[in-house]
Amino acid sequence: MKILDIGCGNNKMKGAVGIDRAPLPNVDIVHDLNSFPYPFERDTFDEIYATHIIEHLDSITRTMEELHRIAKPNAKVTIITPHHSDFQSWNDPTHKWHLTTYSFRYFEPEYESNYYSTARFEVESIQIDMARLWRGVGVEAMINYSLRHDSLRSLRKFWEGYLSFIFRAGAMTFVLKALK
Repeated sequence: MKILDIGCGNNKMKGAVGIDRAPLPNVDIVHDLNSFPYPFERDTFDEIYATHIIEHLDSITRTMEELHRIAKPNAKVTIITPHHSDFQSWNDPTHKWHLTTYSFRYFEPEYESNYYSTARFEVESIQIDMARLWRGVGVEAMINYSLRHDSLRSLRKFWEGYLSFIFRAGAMTFVLKALK
């Protein structure tokens, strides 16, 4: 199994190829992640991890197209990024994007506005983390439940659109499948 850790920094996943623009000790390949193509052949990786990196890059659309190119068919792509309501999303001056639980649906085959990219992914799961207070009173569980069940999409939309700056999320984890 071939694994890629994009923007790995000093925390490269065990067994992964690490790519980052910073020449740190755990980085295997030094490459500007805003420069395409990445130095890999098409259909190379079974799994790709992008942990707290996509919000720093110039173009999410172009990055997703590149991840799609280097992912094998049905490869698992895991993206972890702050929710737009998270203080950390706005605290870091190097963040260029502030994302929601809806951000990666633009790459789904059935999405109405998917014509901005040719990369196709299936969103297999989304999970949010919340502060201990919201976890303790069940808000995190309720929102994560709504993320897994399309019949509760109105709850997700109401939280995302009206309540997310009260019941703030932290990090979001997206698990996508590369469709080829």
